Amino acid sequence: MSAGDNEYDELLNNLTNPMNYMQGGGFGMGLPTSSSASASTPMPYTPTPQTPMVSTPMIHTPVHTPLHTPLPTGSFVPPFNPMGMNAPPTTPYAGNLPTVASTPLPPSSSVVGPPTTTPITIHENEHGIVPIIQNVVSTVNLGCELKLKQIALHARNAEYNPKRFAAVIMRIREPKTTALIFASGKMVVTGAKSEDESRLAARKYARIIQKLGFNAKFTEFKIQNIVGSCDVGFPIRLEGLNCQHHNYASYEPEIFPGLIYRMVDPKVVLLIFVSGKIVLTGAKHRDIIYQAFNNIYPVLKDFKKDDNIQPKATTDEQ
Repeated sequence: MSAGDNEYDELLNNLTNPMNYMQGGGFGMGLPTSSSASASTPMPYTPTPQTPMVSTPMIHTPVHTPLHTPLPTGSFVPPFNPMGMNAPPTTPYAGNLPTVASTPLPPSSSVVGPPTTTPITIHENEHGIVPIIQNVVSTVNLGCELKLKQIALHARNAEYNPKRFAAVIMRIREPKTTALIFASGKMVVTGAKSEDESRLAARKYARIIQKLGFNAKFTEFKIQNIVGSCDVGFPIRLEGLNCQHHNYASYEPEIFPGLIYRMVDPKVVLLIFVSGKIVLTGAKHRDIIYQAFNNIYPVLKDFKKDDNIQPKATTDEQ
């Protein structure tokens, strides 16, 4: 097994690991993080924007090919934000940063057909709260060996630094996603807001690889992780929840401000914060996210903080 395969397997293992978020990377991010990353993130709704990788030697895309259409001068591609939640405004980059504009595939191509529509079922509930899908992570096998250096040299918005990470990092703007492309032909797509967006993005990346001269196919597409978030609208007593649900919950505020709740059925991991904000991860279909939230909501109501409790008044007695 090559070093690239080892990093690919390790990456997939981290996609549904809640500790990955606690280390500051964000669930299902799929991007290599530097060793200087912060040990924890105070809240999941104000993530730090990802800094573009700057390292030497770095291979960018100096060769202009007729595969893509450049953007007007002054256009910019925002930094990748896996959670997509209230990221601070970004100062536009100076200069001309083109993006990928992919054309529909011809019928003779091996990457054909529209993406399969995923049925969306919003579960009925009395609280009226529906988790928002923040990130969909998928994998696909292109079915051929790839020369990563060649891809990085000829593709737009692609980075490759083998000393740091054994994959090409490529981005497109529509749908706004990031792909990790390995020499084995395996690819991870992250950043999509739905299953269909993730499939469409994966097809676009496959098409780009095809245009670069590789016999890429679109096989073994699979959703690996779906991340959702919501706000129940009231503060939660995490200590009490952890005490009564100790078989499923883990709460160590000195390490991480959220309570980690490992639901068994459905198998989903929830990050529950005292403010009432919830992050759900580990599902492979959005209905599982909805079901997990509907299961946990009555429990959270039982541990709602009483706003009527007033702090004890202090008086000076002579």
